[in-house]
Amino acid sequence: MLLQLKNVYVSYGNIEVLHGINIEVKEGEIVTIIGANGAGKSTTLKAITGLVNKRKNSEIIFNGENITNVAAEKIVERGISLSPEGRKIFPDMTVMENLEMGAYIRRGDKEGFEKTMKLVLEMFPRLDERRKQTGKTLSGGEQQMLAIARALMSRPKLLMLDEPSTGLAPLVVKDIFHTIKKVNQSEGTTVLLVEQNAKIALATADRGYVLKNGDIVMEDKASSLMNNPDIRKAYLGERTHSDD
Repeated sequence: MLLQLKNVYVSYGNIEVLHGINIEVKEGEIVTIIGANGAGKSTTLKAITGLVNKRKNSEIIFNGENITNVAAEKIVERGISLSPEGRKIFPDMTVMENLEMGAYIRRGDKEGFEKTMKLVLEMFPRLDERRKQTGKTLSGGEQQMLAIARALMSRPKLLMLDEPSTGLAPLVVKDIFHTIKKVNQSEGTTVLLVEQNAKIALATADRGYVLKNGDIVMEDKASSLMNNPDIRKAYLGERTHSDD
């Protein structure tokens, strides 16, 4: 098992946001966490990356190591990379400079860095075409590609994506998710995906978790969740016969 969250609790002040959740991600999988706004999806990723405090009996195991209390800047070194919600690229830096920032933990590995840069630019040809442009001149879809490409520059074992479809046109979303699948299949990179667009998330993932008000309420193969009438009604916007 590459990643395990055991009994993870997170609070912001007096408000408990995660109520002892359990999640497992096997090596080579794409796993998605779906749920409504405010369900605790982004908080789950922040808990893994050390950006929020966990309650004492919470446990996060990655690659056989307990990383519950490892500092955020050390998490990347362990092999976890996050493409954050809202992209958060550096708007005044060029595409190349943004990518270089993603590889800061590999400063001493010039050969490995150049190999990864070549690989990433082959995977994202549009970024290669715009390598000298600043981040702010890119379209929303290109900025999202840059955020994912930057996260890949550290050659993570686990790539975490927070709401990659936000604010993008449907065709662009399709492109982005095709690339996510390609990263997983061609590079063997394990992916943990948080996404409000449940339909495309479940179509892309191997397995899924449904997070509701800080609790995991369902877990199954993505295809089974996609065909579950309760999920279809609550998250895929489909009517069931009982509504008629």
